[in-house]
Amino acid sequence: MHKGLAFCLLLSLSLCNLIPPSMARNGVVTMELWCVAKNNAEDAQLQSALDWACGAGGVDCSPIQQGGPCYDPTDIQNTASYAFNDYFLKHGMTDESCNFDNTAALTSLNPSYNKCKFPSSLSSSNASLSSPSTAYGMGPSEDLNGSNRISQLWIWHLMTSLLLIAFSWVMG
Repeated sequence: MHKGLAFCLLLSLSLCNLIPPSMARNGVVTMELWCVAKNNAEDAQLQSALDWACGAGGVDCSPIQQGGPCYDPTDIQNTASYAFNDYFLKHGMTDESCNFDNTAALTSLNPSYNKCKFPSSLSSSNASLSSPSTAYGMGPSEDLNGSNRISQLWIWHLMTSLLLIAFSWVMG
């Protein structure tokens, strides 16, 4: 029984170490983030935010214009997401710079598709995620910290360990 329990604990610890929670830079745990349009945002709101981002917001919208790798006139979600992400990267990479009148949110899932590649927070050196910034126009803020998955990983490791212990107890 004790050998089975010890084996399961060692296996659990080994599995936990094989799955890195994120990347680390200079001893600081970091995570790739992108700013994307929310799935439940109204098309009219997204279009308004997109118009602002490509105008007063100073976003480089050439990739989402005709002939660009991200041009898709039928998908306002992807089009707005590219513009929102560009603004986010150029304006401090804060929650405040990823709001757009509450039509955008941070994600750790890479939104790139086909030939359209979205740069991430790790590929930009403009700022750190903790630095404050002032965003103008539709950029000002609302707290969107719910996308941080690092804090959720300990639960997965704990549940895996408990399931392996229960399994070894039943089999023992």
